[in-house]
Formats: sequence, C-alpha cells, structure tokens
Amino acid sequence: MKKIPTIVPVVAVALIDPANRVLLHQRRIGKAHGGLWEFPGGKVEPAETLLCAMLREAEEELGIQLDAAALEPLSFATSADQPHVVLLYTCRAWQGEVQCLDGEAIAWIAPEHLLNHAMPPLDVPLARAVLDKLKR
Repeated sequence: MKKIPTIVPVVAVALIDPANRVLLHQRRIGKAHGGLWEFPGGKVEPAETLLCAMLREAEEELGIQLDAAALEPLSFATSADQPHVVLLYTCRAWQGEVQCLDGEAIAWIAPEHLLNHAMPPLDVPLARAVLDKLKR
C-alpha cells in the first residue's frame, strides 16, 4: 500500500495598503526557496487554528497585529509533489508598523509588478488570485 503523505497547512496573507500595493516578503537565503519573494506566513502549529496561526505569523514575521475581522480567505495552492497546502488571506487592516523580522527584505509592490518577482511555485497562483481580486 502506498503511503499517503501528511498534509502540512501553511497560512499566508496578502496585506493590501490604501494604494492597493501588496506586501511581499523575501525568504532568507539558505532556506528552501531562499531569496524568492512570497506572501508572509508560515506553518500551522499542532492544535492551532488557521486564524490563530495567521495572527501569530504576522506578529512574528512582520511585528504587526492583524485585525482578525478584516482577514478574508481568498485562495489556496497545493501541488502533487509537495505536502504543503498554502491558504491565502487578504487583509487591509492591522496595527503597528510593518517590519522585516524574519527574512531578507519586505517590499510594497504595485499590482502590475507583482508577477515580476521570482516566487516559490505555490505563490504564483496565489499572486494571480490577488490580482484578480484587485481588478474587481
């Protein structure tokens, strides 16, 4: 019998500022996909809800407190060769100044330049979903 891999849930957020720019986070050099740009977030810990994980990751990586009521589920991405499923939220409301606490850099990107950044494979369809949302 073929072993079924365990699915690893990952939460991510597309922060959108008043000018409709989207925050991207550059992964640390030396990590998997190091140097690539992604939506901030991370793995859901055991017994942690998706919401709690998203709030924790935003504080750990960006030093901000997300407004839980402003988090909107947008899309998800997975692939047959990876155990991860990335669940993407959008958010337009948070408290605090966005900082790069865990990564090489952060950048506010205009929508028309979002797909010009090298991204891990699962972030590309998520970026397209963000662009579709911003066009509506």
